[in-house]
Amino acid sequence: MDANDDRPVETQPGAPGRVDLADWIGAALDWWRDAGVDADYAENPQDWLEAAKAKRAAANPASHPADTPAESRKPETEGKAVRIGGERDRWPDTAEAFATWWLTEPTLCPLPAERRVPPSGPAGAPLMVLVPMPEAEDTNALMTGAQGRLLDSMLRAMSLSRDAIYVASVLPARIAAPDWQALAAGGMGDIAAHHIALASPQRLLVLGRTDISPLLGNDPAKSAPFEPIVNHEGQKVAAFADYGLDVMLARPGLKAGVWSRWLQWTAQG
Repeated sequence: MDANDDRPVETQPGAPGRVDLADWIGAALDWWRDAGVDADYAENPQDWLEAAKAKRAAANPASHPADTPAESRKPETEGKAVRIGGERDRWPDTAEAFATWWLTEPTLCPLPAERRVPPSGPAGAPLMVLVPMPEAEDTNALMTGAQGRLLDSMLRAMSLSRDAIYVASVLPARIAAPDWQALAAGGMGDIAAHHIALASPQRLLVLGRTDISPLLGNDPAKSAPFEPIVNHEGQKVAAFADYGLDVMLARPGLKAGVWSRWLQWTAQG
């Protein structure tokens, strides 16, 4: 330390307690990364239909002439609520067709097909597992990272395997901080219920109760963990809803409670 150095003692090279700014920033980033925050988040609203609007405008430029002042152009959907998935009578009517539609329908998600992940498994499976969205590692299949390994462990304990069940997500692609309330208002819950109906599972396991249950018409704060889902054909699917895989990974102590409630549910037949 230099007695003539007029900098604060703690910032002088070699001073006790001196804080290196680069080390401090690196430590802060490591802390957030260990906490599971690996992406930037923004509070700005996200227009899920922007890609679809742009695609329609490109396909029909006459409806948006270049010499028309931008402020005088009215969007096709002005005054009408645009439903996610488009007109219901155009939704796919088989699980196979749904998987293709899931990757290509623009209103389902602003991200392109290569960022979306299809469902997998046979229709009519003994169990359908529904999660909020793909993992960060997922490309061609759902749940291929740490959450998937936890799911596989659960399935082994249930005497099931991944290829024997149907696995699906509510959202086609992983996005930062989904607005579940807006998605419910836009009709994403109807699409999830339609997906369940097409998959026709004997039982439904919802892993992400807080996010998914409101989309399916159940209040997670008031509903029991075992609340049947009624599809659009009026049929009931026995459903069990509990913590998401990500939550159980972050708080391992919750897994015992989830397993206990699962055994209680399955014992009821």
